[in-house]
Amino acid sequence: MATQPRPAKPEKKPIDYSRAWSEARELIWSHRRPLAIGLALMLVNRFAGLVLPASSKYLIDDVIGNRNVELLMPIALAAGVATLIQAVTGFALSQVVSVTAQRAITDMRRTVHAHVLRLPVSFFDSTKTGILISRVMSDAEGIRNLVGTGLVQLTGGLVTAIVGLVVLFSLNWKLTLAMLIILGAFGGMMAVAFGRIRPLFRERGELNADATGRLAESLGGIRIVKVYVAEEREERIFSEAVEKLFRNIARTITGTSAVGAGATVIVGAIGVLMIVVGGRAILGGTMTLGDFVMYIFFVGLVAAPLIQIASIGTQITEAFAGLDRIRELRQMASEQAEDSSRTQLPELSGEVAFENVFFGYVPGRPVLKDISFVTPAGYTTALVGPSGSGKSTLINLVMAFNRPDRGRVLVDGRDLAGVRLLDYRAHLGVVLQDNFLFDGTIRENIAFSKPDATDDEIRAAGRIAHCDEFVEEFELKYETIVGERGVRLSGGQRQRVAIARAIVANPRILILDEATSSLDSESEALIRDGLRSLRRGRTTFVIAHRLSTIESADQILVLDAGQLVERGTHAELVKLDGRYRQLYDKQYGIERDRFINPGEDFTPEAPSPLDGLGRVSSNTGL
Repeated sequence: MATQPRPAKPEKKPIDYSRAWSEARELIWSHRRPLAIGLALMLVNRFAGLVLPASSKYLIDDVIGNRNVELLMPIALAAGVATLIQAVTGFALSQVVSVTAQRAITDMRRTVHAHVLRLPVSFFDSTKTGILISRVMSDAEGIRNLVGTGLVQLTGGLVTAIVGLVVLFSLNWKLTLAMLIILGAFGGMMAVAFGRIRPLFRERGELNADATGRLAESLGGIRIVKVYVAEEREERIFSEAVEKLFRNIARTITGTSAVGAGATVIVGAIGVLMIVVGGRAILGGTMTLGDFVMYIFFVGLVAAPLIQIASIGTQITEAFAGLDRIRELRQMASEQAEDSSRTQLPELSGEVAFENVFFGYVPGRPVLKDISFVTPAGYTTALVGPSGSGKSTLINLVMAFNRPDRGRVLVDGRDLAGVRLLDYRAHLGVVLQDNFLFDGTIRENIAFSKPDATDDEIRAAGRIAHCDEFVEEFELKYETIVGERGVRLSGGQRQRVAIARAIVANPRILILDEATSSLDSESEALIRDGLRSLRRGRTTFVIAHRLSTIESADQILVLDAGQLVERGTHAELVKLDGRYRQLYDKQYGIERDRFINPGEDFTPEAPSPLDGLGRVSSNTGL
């Protein structure tokens, strides 16, 4: 199999806040109704919260100072009703806004996941799984601060601050003006701090994705890790990743802590200012004691939202960074988006042709060079050649996982580049060397290619693929859970389930990539008939290192260094005495004289694997 080189890691791009804000506006607009309700509840809540501090002036000056006892109960009643309103609106606000935030997160995750699934295979070849998981799960989580309590509290805090400032100016404009100068300095400090914190939040997402991806790889390949005693190495790699994440978080904590410390200093400075200026105003008779107490309460109502805004601002900054990363992902063209300009393919006969196809994973380094051939509908084409000759790359072009750099791949005479992939792949079936099974039942895995398959169809496919021989030994039969990646089944059992899955799909084009490689001799002999039945009437591409398994192929393509060097049937290629004959002789360990008639019949001796080519004792092909 040709190895696809991983491209160099791209340089980090700065966050595009204008586009991130555009994404945020669209998100907010889509949830405008619950946000409007939440904002209304927030305003009622905040205005109700003004009653208690405002009543302090009348309690001190009128009730206590002027001995006006009649006002005591109305003031107490107003404070009690306002407190009750605060409690009710606070509860309703939490219910409305929090549920909306969770709905937005769910919708975002669903949308991003759907888009990721429809990206080209080449994207997954160059992107770590952990990064994608982080985009879908972690980055989407941050939007709660835009459509949840964060944005509403930010708006409510600003409204409270504005109302509070109006009251403060009416009580003592000089003191309020001096306080605003101090708060302005605090605002400038926050702007500088946020400017330094924003890149850290973006980097944190990337570091978290790297750590998550490595963790997923090490746990998924735990058997390989243990076999090669690589626990310490994996521990070191993961430790380095989480250490980088820790340093990022530590720097973020330092920044946010500095903002918090600055807020404390600001509050202290305002307190000192009120003691000096306010005390003189009371002694000078320009403020009453009730005015001063009310002023203190309202300063708290103004300062608290501003401090809260600092915290919410950090959260919203993190949300913007996540939105920016999600935007980059969603801007990538999906296969379905490209399909919108292509023609439909409702029916398919199955003829496949390559016309002068060149392809390479890296520009200037072609893996396939000038490949041309035709596979008529219903024919079986086998691909042989040493490792790295381009067999799997050619199959990837047949499955439209990649596009030719030059030349054309034709299906029923149509250029595959102009055909809708969704329509085309609906006619494909595949059995790979390392087949992936999902953590579900055997029935669910067989029916994966056709979710509405009946029990009779599943059991029939299981019989053809000889799954029933081991399924019947399980207590739950076809409802047996296979485990993650099918870990509870043997390699041969997983292979048979994959074959049954392809049978249920009833494809027009079938891909068999070392389809019997995980089977022992007895199991291989059992499912040969099933594969032969599956191939009948279908266009089939077979990759097999065991040449005896492809002797019945209608045509054999011999690849070497990315070039098609020979083509013909098994008998024709053996007589040709070329590259195929060399591979055939090496596989069966034949040391023949160069003057033997190439067409002379011979009986293979005891086989021995060479050049990565396997062997079988049966001469019956797939």
